[in-house]
Amino acid sequence: MPTLNWIGKDKIVNHHNDVPFKVLEKKYTFGDDTENMIIHGDNLEALKALLPKYENSIKCIYIDPPYNTGNEHWVYNDNVNDPHIQKWLHDTFHESGITVDDLTRHDKWLCMMYPRLVLLQKLLSNDGAIFISIDDNEQANLKLMCDEIFGQSNFIGELIWKKKQGGGNDSNNVVVEHEYIISYSKSFSSFRLGLDENYQLDDKLYPLSDEKGQYGLITLDKASIQFSQSLVFEIETPSGEKLLPRIVKGKQSCWRWSKEKVQKQYNELVFKNGKVYTKYYRPKGITQRSLLIDAVYGRTETGNDDIKAIFGTKPFDYPKPVSLIKHFISIASDKDAIILDSFAGSGTTAHAVLNLNKTDGGNRKFILVEMCDYAENITAERVRRVINGYGEKEGTGGGFSFYELGTEIFDSKTGLLNNNADTEKIREYVWFAETHTPFCAPKSTNNYLLGTYGRADYYFYYEKNEETTLDWDFLQTITQKADQYIIYADRCLLSDSEMQQLNIVFKKIPRDIKKI
Repeated sequence: MPTLNWIGKDKIVNHHNDVPFKVLEKKYTFGDDTENMIIHGDNLEALKALLPKYENSIKCIYIDPPYNTGNEHWVYNDNVNDPHIQKWLHDTFHESGITVDDLTRHDKWLCMMYPRLVLLQKLLSNDGAIFISIDDNEQANLKLMCDEIFGQSNFIGELIWKKKQGGGNDSNNVVVEHEYIISYSKSFSSFRLGLDENYQLDDKLYPLSDEKGQYGLITLDKASIQFSQSLVFEIETPSGEKLLPRIVKGKQSCWRWSKEKVQKQYNELVFKNGKVYTKYYRPKGITQRSLLIDAVYGRTETGNDDIKAIFGTKPFDYPKPVSLIKHFISIASDKDAIILDSFAGSGTTAHAVLNLNKTDGGNRKFILVEMCDYAENITAERVRRVINGYGEKEGTGGGFSFYELGTEIFDSKTGLLNNNADTEKIREYVWFAETHTPFCAPKSTNNYLLGTYGRADYYFYYEKNEETTLDWDFLQTITQKADQYIIYADRCLLSDSEMQQLNIVFKKIPRDIKKI
């Protein structure tokens, strides 16, 4: 497999492990108290914070990252004018001997994207898919990078979206009317792309109808298939006429059905003008085509109209059309799926989820992440207005909770647990680090029990600003029987032989807490 290399890659491929784990702090809930989330903060840190609850759980991911055109104004911009990326690049590379000036704009973009894609891959479910919008500036690099992260064998396809109709008189050579959407699965063998129900089928192909729906006719005899003498036999019509496969352009045709199938499904045959036909019904959808060129998928101007209908103005440049994102969600998820967009922009993905739920009665949930300050007054505000029905005959209903990135679990200077972090969030983190499953507080009189996983019970004996000790007094508080006990504490007074006899594994806080 071809390998993509760039300046800084060696430092960045495992950078997701160095990203500090921060808690998500809920600021408010709008509307119904649902699981929908809008997170304001660096999407790299936000994706890391989502792991304990959502690893392997996201059915559909759509992202519309910066295209790196060289002249756009994005947070991670080409000239590194934004302080966020300046600091991030400096902190990441300051011990490697690489300076910001050593990186081309493509190097910087790849360094920005790689760890985010790694975390998105971890969040994606085994039967899920990711769709990434991009243009020619980084399409080739993105494809090779995704082959490395998601696996070349998990490549679903590259869709071509027609973003505009006409125009381009200022183009020197080629009028660019399209963008790409690169798609991958987590596990190709576990994933199945749904049918495209938006594809415009020709009505002339289905001129007839019955109780099953619209249909067309196709002759039962074909000269284009491999000839078999066993498929040449008489079929008697209801009127008593006996028909044989025709000779077409001097070539003997044969039936598409065997004699046994004709006898079994005789009532499905149609006899007309001395020919035998079978029906083909108008499908509910077709297998996804690589070209998304019909207007039903929307254009750039459609996206502008979508947001203007809500705000009355256009507060955001080049939003994707709701119809395009609805399409990806429809073909890649079910009605109870979780949809993630970590480059949320104006909030089109949430708009698409809410509209789709309203249309088909689904219970899909969305998670949006947006770093810029407009996360509240554009992203969240758009979702509020969609719920309330701005620009529509009626609202979609629903709600969401707005989050900010909070304190780090570990103090960045000492490496110790951060006493300012919520204890329950620390417990959630430790449980996930041990089991890689979502934390659900157990019903127990022992406040230090995290839960049971496999055949072991996990205890996190932790108190802020106090030293905890695994000793015989603490063991007296454990009444629940298990085959093994994993116990975290600051220190242990039990001997190795005592722990072995009692099937206890001691883990020291914070030394033995795994970093994720």
